[in-house]
Amino acid sequence: MPVKNAHRTAPAYQHYKQISYENLAASWFTADGWEVFMPVTDHDRKTDLVVADDNHYYRIQVKSLENGDDNVFVENKWREANIDYVIYFSRTSNWGYITPAFSEARRRLNSADHVRFHQHQKPFARAFNKA
Repeated sequence: MPVKNAHRTAPAYQHYKQISYENLAASWFTADGWEVFMPVTDHDRKTDLVVADDNHYYRIQVKSLENGDDNVFVENKWREANIDYVIYFSRTSNWGYITPAFSEARRRLNSADHVRFHQHQKPFARAFNKA
């Protein structure tokens, strides 16, 4: 049976965890029939994924939160980047939010125009169709 022998530093573990959410979102988009593109680098562009149907392309930033409370403020970390949506995953609970990119410095995660989803492919797809 395989045994993982690598011991990651805390920053490396955080990076691996974040990448896992980006891959999870990419998988769910693919299962829903979207074309999914993952930039080789996204330095200063803030684009983790690009999803497309035949006519539209959407630039997406993926974030994860250590908080299990959705009544928190999230920071706008993409001010200069041209993105369409931000997807937030809770690391401690089984929910997430799909939000249109906003221009304010920060906004409450559970704002009225943000769409909550259960962390599973079908609820995620329904939420993205509402966003």
